[in-house]
Amino acid sequence: MANTSSNPGLRTQLGRVRGLGSAKAGSHHWWLSRLTSVALIPLTLWFVFGALSIVGDGHAAMVEWLSSPFSAVMMILFVGVTFHHTASGIQVVLEDYVHSESVKMAAIIAAKFLCFALAVAGTFAILKIAFGG
Repeated sequence: MANTSSNPGLRTQLGRVRGLGSAKAGSHHWWLSRLTSVALIPLTLWFVFGALSIVGDGHAAMVEWLSSPFSAVMMILFVGVTFHHTASGIQVVLEDYVHSESVKMAAIIAAKFLCFALAVAGTFAILKIAFGG
């Protein structure tokens, strides 16, 4: 293999192994997306089975379920990871399909703020239910 250090336009062998492109962030974004996907598997299963266990039991059963410290923490994790994964996915779609740089940047910022606001609102609601306030 040729020595790439003589041509600065080519990636180094170490850069290729690490998967770092010119922006040095592509592989980080890819890994973060995969990690949140993997984290969502058990969290979603927990949520589905937990919610199904109280279907038809009414509002009081839901409040009791979320009042458990374990359930409250798991629900906060579920909400946080879901909105982080959502923001990441929206960013990828915007980067791929919006060609105007200013519109793309504004849309990415708006999407991230919206996802953050929804995650905070969800967390607040969970804490309010969990602590009976």
